[in-house]
Amino acid sequence: MRLRLDLAYDGTAFAGWARQPTLRTVQGVLEDALATVLRAGPLGRPAPRVTVAGRTDAGVHARGQVAHVDVEPVLLHAARGRSDRTATQALLSRLAGVLPPDLVVHRVLDAPAGFDARFSALRRRYTYRICDDHEHRDPLTRTHVLWHRRPLDAEAMDSAARTLLGRHDFAAFCKPREGATTIRTLEVFRWSRPTEGPDAGLVVADVQADAFCHSMVRALVGASVAVGEGRRAVTWPAELLAGRRREGGAAVVAAHGLTLEEVGYPSDDELAARADQTRARRQADDVDARPGCCG
Repeated sequence: MRLRLDLAYDGTAFAGWARQPTLRTVQGVLEDALATVLRAGPLGRPAPRVTVAGRTDAGVHARGQVAHVDVEPVLLHAARGRSDRTATQALLSRLAGVLPPDLVVHRVLDAPAGFDARFSALRRRYTYRICDDHEHRDPLTRTHVLWHRRPLDAEAMDSAARTLLGRHDFAAFCKPREGATTIRTLEVFRWSRPTEGPDAGLVVADVQADAFCHSMVRALVGASVAVGEGRRAVTWPAELLAGRRREGGAAVVAAHGLTLEEVGYPSDDELAARADQTRARRQADDVDARPGCCG
């Protein structure tokens, strides 16, 4: 049986998502918890392996992360025990009893046919939060808001961000990985300085794309900060994009200001087709003609 897990975590004490020997990671903690509540070891079954919508780096947080796990029905129903709850409700309750407070599973659902947490996703949405004003600096939010000593021009940052919208090769903003494509569709990239709500006074980025390559969001933010400080022209991020080279590009900002807010999926009857489409390799000529064409 394939189960969908909706989860959130504070990334401060995690060395990223992916399981690593001797390091505390979100995947490692979650899989160990699943193995415990499903009694995989005592029942002679392999430990569960989780697939996630988007791997996050060390220090990055998630409010709307999604994962899936394939579980043998016998394990799932054994975890239910004598409870009158459904098997997924019982699993959710048991996970809450063993997971640490910085990792929460909000929902456990039977995954619809064709669902793949990673490949079925249509988009991922992140928020990056910066404080550049002593008056709004809050020590209680220091683990998820970046403190920046210089004042930032949010309007200039927003103007620069909009020039990057569309489907492009984002090699200038990605840490290279052999054999991996850097073509992405950046659907939303905007900066604002809210006047109300929990982010009032902060400089906040909304970033949404079909997918992100390694360190892409933090490099996009780094380029924006250079514009916001006045060190670079509004046109500079688009010039970086056109150059398609990481060397001499934007600095990657600290991870702790970044939060994965949401992962979007198509309707159930389109999940399998979306997964097949995502697995198809993106070609170099499959990009928009110029930066900002779709913004």
